[in-house]
Amino acid sequence: MKQANFVVVTWVLGCVLPVLAQEQHSHPAPERLGTVTFPTSCAPSVQSRFERAVALLHSFAYAASEEAFRAVAEADPSCALAHWGVSMSYFHQLWDPPGAEDLRKGLAEINHARQLGAGSTRERQFIAGAAAYYRDSDRLSHVDRAKAYERAMADAAKSNPGDAETQIFYALALIATAPPADRSHANQNRASEILEPLFRSLPQHPGLAHYLIHAYDSTELAPRGLAAARAYSKIAPSAPHALHMPSHIFTRLGYWDDSIASNRAARTAAHTEGDVGEELHAMDYLTYAYLQRGREMDARGVVDDLRALGGLPTTQFKVGYAATAMPVRMAVERRQWATAASLPPPLESAPHVAAIVYWARAIGHARGGHPQETDSDLANLNICLEQLRASGNSYWAKQTEVLSDEAHAWLLNAQGMTAAATQRMRSAADQEDAVEKLPVTPGPIVPAREQLGEMLLELQRPRDALREFQLALTGAPGRRGALTGAAEAAERVGDVRTAARFRAELNR
Repeated sequence: MKQANFVVVTWVLGCVLPVLAQEQHSHPAPERLGTVTFPTSCAPSVQSRFERAVALLHSFAYAASEEAFRAVAEADPSCALAHWGVSMSYFHQLWDPPGAEDLRKGLAEINHARQLGAGSTRERQFIAGAAAYYRDSDRLSHVDRAKAYERAMADAAKSNPGDAETQIFYALALIATAPPADRSHANQNRASEILEPLFRSLPQHPGLAHYLIHAYDSTELAPRGLAAARAYSKIAPSAPHALHMPSHIFTRLGYWDDSIASNRAARTAAHTEGDVGEELHAMDYLTYAYLQRGREMDARGVVDDLRALGGLPTTQFKVGYAATAMPVRMAVERRQWATAASLPPPLESAPHVAAIVYWARAIGHARGGHPQETDSDLANLNICLEQLRASGNSYWAKQTEVLSDEAHAWLLNAQGMTAAATQRMRSAADQEDAVEKLPVTPGPIVPAREQLGEMLLELQRPRDALREFQLALTGAPGRRGALTGAAEAAERVGDVRTAARFRAELNR
């Protein structure tokens, strides 16, 4: 086996990249993606390029990774693992499943890798793992095939206990197949047990910091992810996703200024590289953080920039979700009900993206004094829900069911059926609390538990409202709406000390 250390030396600081470009026209900053060591039986002349491609893959720079692996395959036509790498660039384990065309291309690449044959058992195990995902996509669901990949990588990890890359890819598979309803975080804990010791011994590896952030991307585990969050953007600053990912932990902890800095850097880097999906993803998190910090004009500026962009590929979930969620956040978080009610119905959007707009329109009508105009939006929400159920997309079906319950609750409240309204909103909150969010979103537009607090406060039940706001802040620390509501509720019940504590947190 040939072995080379992939260490690309560089210095990049995302938000000042345009300034650097102006000052150093003939000396662009060299690339920095971290340190990856991945021994292969490919030609020694392609080893460093192969490890660069793996480093890109670890930072989810999928398009660049595919291009890099294809260049390796062209330089060494006998390198089976290069075709494995191309196939893995289509398998976005923590995002939406690949579409039919990417499944076709991924299967073709992995079949080519198998035909070429690999030079070691370990390499054949990597190829077999990808094959386990791509085969039988016409009859097996994405979830079933992802589990098959995880089992294959578990076998590979068991056979190669001293090989870091095998362990790292297995840990990612564990995170990707973690059941959203498992609040014990069993898979994430198993993954972190693999990743933490490796991170201590390989502190410049991009995948270790990255996947630890994902393993700890939950309310309960987020404090354990701070070290990885602080490290990742320094390990691989040439990858826009590495600049963004720390904000997953910052968002969980309510560290809004840190999240703003992270996503400003990511947005600039993604724009420079022409990565539309990553740019929109960072803009969505940035809008969210600005709103929680009370910087409404800055949030408005991001949304205005979004509207200035044309021809966005909104059929891609990462782009479509962000482009849809940002204007919804601006309207709903600021309680501009007329604006929410007038949001244009989405065109050519996936049902779980379209549902966000129909939800916003419905609650905009209900809370803005026009409950009689909610019928069509509630009907469209139900259509989205049925489409998701029919497709077997159980996670997003549950999220859309929660949105529907929230919208119906506000309608019932507007109609004076307050007991039924609070009961339905409480049901929505309980359902939402039982399921973790997926990585592509910073969280619900407004958590159902926070909405329950708002409803109870409107119904002159401040003591009950305070309890719900406090629960909401446990699940989503630092959210401005919950802090404001909790302070007001505490004031109404005469708890001056608690009210002052929440006001202080708002202004910190």
